[in-house]
Amino acid sequence: MNEYFDRQEVKRFFKFGSVALILFVVFLGAKTLSALKDLSQPSIANSTIVVTGQGEAFATPDIASFSFSVSADEKTVGAAQDNVTSKTEAILGAFKGLGIEDKDIRTTDYSVYPKYTYEPVYCTASYCPGGKQVPDGYTVTHSILVKVRNTDDAGKALSFAGAKGATNISSLNFTIDDPDAVTSEARDKAVTDARTKAKTLAKSLGVRLGRVVDFSDNSYTPGPYTMYRAEAVGMGGAVDAKTPTIPTGENKVTSNVVITYEIR
Repeated sequence: MNEYFDRQEVKRFFKFGSVALILFVVFLGAKTLSALKDLSQPSIANSTIVVTGQGEAFATPDIASFSFSVSADEKTVGAAQDNVTSKTEAILGAFKGLGIEDKDIRTTDYSVYPKYTYEPVYCTASYCPGGKQVPDGYTVTHSILVKVRNTDDAGKALSFAGAKGATNISSLNFTIDDPDAVTSEARDKAVTDARTKAKTLAKSLGVRLGRVVDFSDNSYTPGPYTMYRAEAVGMGGAVDAKTPTIPTGENKVTSNVVITYEIR
C-alpha cells in the first residue's frame, strides 16, 4: 500500500515539475525575443536626430480695426452725457452708411469724472496757503472699438469719426479674418524645410530616416500695426478734412518647427 502512494506522489511531482519547466522555457523564450528586438532596434534616445525648419506665408489683411473716443466737458453730468451721445450717434450713423454692422462696433469704456479748477488764495506777509481746488463740472468719455471688414473703407471711417466729433482716434490695426489657412501654409513650408535638412543630414551620417518621434511648432503672426491718431473738431481737426489713404500692406506668418526623427 505504501509503495502505491509513493508512486502516486512521484507521478504528481513529475507532472507539476513538467508544467513548471514548460512555463520557465516559455518565459525564457519571451525574454530572449525581447532582448533580440532591443538589439535590432536600439534605444530611441540614442538613435535620433533633431532638425529645425522655418517657413513663411504672406496674406493681404482683409479687416481693419481702430478705436475712437468722444469726450465732453459740461457743468452737469447730464449735459456732458447728452453732448457725448449726440456726437457718438452721428459717428455711428456715418459708419452705418459704410455698411459697418452693429456686431462690429463695441464699447470698450464709458466714464464720468468730476472736473476741478484751482482758485488762487491771497497770501499775507507771513502765510501763503496756496491754491484752492474748486469743482468745475464733469467730463464724460465714451470709447469704442470698430471693425471695418472692407479695408478700402478704413480711411473713410477714420475721416467720418474725426469729422463728426471724435476727440481721439488710435490703434489702427490690419488683420486676417481667417489666419488658420495662412498659418497652415507657413507650417507646411517649415516641415518641408526640416525634412529636407533631415535627409541631407542622414545621408552625411550614412543612416536612414525612420518615423517621427517628436514634433513642436511655434507660429508667429506679427503683421503690420499702424498707429493713427487724430484730433477732432474743436481740437485742431476739420470737418472737411481729406480722407486719409491707408495702405494695408501684407501680414507675415512665421512658423518654426522642431522635428525629431528616428534613424536606422
